[in-house]
Amino acid sequence: MFLVVFRNRKRADMDAAAYAADAERMERLAAAQPGYLSFRSYAAEDGEVAAISEWADEAAARAWARHAEHALVQEKGRAEYYESYTVYSCADPRVRHFDRSES
Repeated sequence: MFLVVFRNRKRADMDAAAYAADAERMERLAAAQPGYLSFRSYAAEDGEVAAISEWADEAAARAWARHAEHALVQEKGRAEYYESYTVYSCADPRVRHFDRSES
């Protein structure tokens, strides 16, 4: 498994409707990529967002990062949507799981 964590803060003056449309399109497109496992996004009370995507391996995550349409929306994000962001990538994360129903 390969994890990508995208922490971001959006610009106060961004076009929220355009962002939502682009985000929805990117979620659908990512889910169709080879090696895609999951995606979740969480917003903190202070406005920071953490988006976590899981991929089968690093090659799949890198292929998504270079996908032509995704690359265009990434550029649009830098120009129009984001105040700041940080991307964390992790190969072979240490995973511990608890599920009460499995106990």
